[in-house]
Amino acid sequence: MLDLRLIREEPERVKAAIATTYTEAPIDEILVLDERRRALLAEVEARKAELNRGSKQVGRMKEPAEREALIAQMRELGDRIATLDEEVKGVDERLHGLMLQVPNIPLEHVPVAPDESGNVVIAEFGAKREFDFAPKPHWELAEELGIIDFERGVKISGSRFYVLRGEGAQLQRALIAWMLDLHINEHGYQEVYPPYLVLGETLVGTGNLPKFSENLYRDAEEDKWLIPTAEVPVTNLYRDEILEEAQLPIYHVAYTPCFRREQISAGRDVRGIKRGYQFDKVEMVKFVHPDESEAEHKRLIEEASDVLRALALPYRLVQLSTGDLGFAAADKVDLEAWAPGSREWLEVSSCGRFMDFQARRANIRFRPTEGGRIRHVHTLNGSGLALPRTMIAIMEQYQQPDGTIEVPMVLRPYMGGKAVIGKQPAIGPASSRVKAS
Repeated sequence: MLDLRLIREEPERVKAAIATTYTEAPIDEILVLDERRRALLAEVEARKAELNRGSKQVGRMKEPAEREALIAQMRELGDRIATLDEEVKGVDERLHGLMLQVPNIPLEHVPVAPDESGNVVIAEFGAKREFDFAPKPHWELAEELGIIDFERGVKISGSRFYVLRGEGAQLQRALIAWMLDLHINEHGYQEVYPPYLVLGETLVGTGNLPKFSENLYRDAEEDKWLIPTAEVPVTNLYRDEILEEAQLPIYHVAYTPCFRREQISAGRDVRGIKRGYQFDKVEMVKFVHPDESEAEHKRLIEEASDVLRALALPYRLVQLSTGDLGFAAADKVDLEAWAPGSREWLEVSSCGRFMDFQARRANIRFRPTEGGRIRHVHTLNGSGLALPRTMIAIMEQYQQPDGTIEVPMVLRPYMGGKAVIGKQPAIGPASSRVKAS
């Protein structure tokens, strides 16, 4: 949520900034309601002062008839104040609803463009592997090895679902455990295990509601929503709290599944496990002092990059344009890993800087050590990393001529020392695997 004072004092600058995101926001309506609210509050204060003076006067009056007349006037004044209070409450609710529709303002260095076509590659790291054989896409590798079962995933849950099997499931579990350990032990994060179902107000705090309700799964009976990312529950850990400045920065990391109702069209873009309605992710979330926001964003990008460097995966950094930032971010840099079998760059992390936008929505503040007014924290988050696409990059980068997949060195201790993922044992009827008693 933007600062209402900013909209009030610099409406044209806010409108111009929002125009660069190629979206719309009800700024004029907000200005009208804000003016109405301030006028009502001024009238309420004037009426209360009048009531206060009248109440004191009643106590000094000795003439019964005059006293009763003044009391009646004060009663009417009290009723008017109650009516005004209700009107202020209604205006507040409408104003808050409109403020929730206003996107964040991009920072000045963010390139202006309507969509991802305006994104800019900042840097590229690592050499793409030269193969002496034709590398296969992960869906072919995985099916031949039996580590992903697409058919049974669809049978269980419908399109865009799959089942990881054997060493495929083990590889993902190893990645999750290793990434958590890396961020905890090397980057200073504290792990949290949050709920996967959250209240609607929790999603409002991060900017997912009310705008993106159609992209979320929810309980039909209660105000419970499946999380689209760990960012949602972790950011809201400190909702409606005042932290001490000495507590900042706070770093949290969490593993969760993520659930998103995306409109996924058919075609090459959705082959394999690249896009689905459920996926796993390790997420980093930061609560920082506003003065450290820019430096913490750079550090966040480096922390996500550490994962790719340790896995020896070629990757690149991409500065997102204004039209591709999304609703809540003021700045965002994606990390994309190279998938040689699919021959494409895959987004494995999106490191966003939200300034005080989420903190205002979730009311997360801190008390300065040196005194002064209480301020909102700045929030940042980024995947460290998202599992399906990281898995794709590993499978395709580490494939061998015989169709097996080499296990990256850093993951071998998490896979019981396994160096190679081979063809999984055939699955037969249960009776063929159980000896008769």
